[in-house]
Amino acid sequence: MSDAPRSEGGLVARDLTVRYGGVVANEGVTIEVRPGQVVGLIGPNGAGKTTFVDAVTGFTACEGSIHLDGRRIDDLAPHRRKAAGLTRTWQSGELFGNLTVRENLLVSARSISFGSLFADVFKPHKATEAGVEKALEVVGLRGVADVLARDLTLGQQKLVGVARALAGRCSLVLLDEPAAGLDSNESLEFGERVREIAADGPGVLLIDHDMSLVMSVSDVVYVLEFGKIIFSGTPEDARTDPAVVAAYLGVPMEAADA
Repeated sequence: MSDAPRSEGGLVARDLTVRYGGVVANEGVTIEVRPGQVVGLIGPNGAGKTTFVDAVTGFTACEGSIHLDGRRIDDLAPHRRKAAGLTRTWQSGELFGNLTVRENLLVSARSISFGSLFADVFKPHKATEAGVEKALEVVGLRGVADVLARDLTLGQQKLVGVARALAGRCSLVLLDEPAAGLDSNESLEFGERVREIAADGPGVLLIDHDMSLVMSVSDVVYVLEFGKIIFSGTPEDARTDPAVVAAYLGVPMEAADA
């Protein structure tokens, strides 16, 4: 019997288990993200969310299977997974402050070798340049493309981090705590950009503690507790699900917003 996912598009991570010695950080986690879909992944600190992202992107060994667009990729190195279209942001995704926004994207979009990494800044490959311009357009940063990264607002810097992930070939992007430090207005704008990214084609896995952001932009929400999925469904159902409320929200979100 084939272990291929039910449909060809997007990410299917099935029965992922990650062990650190005797500690099980993820246990039998199955998550699917389809093209054009925003999927939220939430849970308490230490629930295993970043571990899951590390496993999917190849930075942590795991058991289980990972398919991207119908191709099994869990035997590939991280850079091979990125080349296949699986990209991510990092919680501490520092920018090159002395480079412009466009140059930050060029440096990250085509890092085949040490020489080509810097060559693209001064004489970009046409395909690389096109990918960078597309990423700038999707996240709404064309107007500041020639501004030094150090002169951007925090919200703009976060969007540069997302644009770097989109600048190459991308069919699935994993956003790990992208809204940390943003105020409510910046978070609202960021959420609009996340929806625009998905509308452009890629699937998006969004991990964040900003519940208003996650619930407002996600099509599907998964909840992790102690490394296990305890809920998957719509944001509306997640808001009042007893297991989710007990594990993470504390009170139903309607009550919290009242």
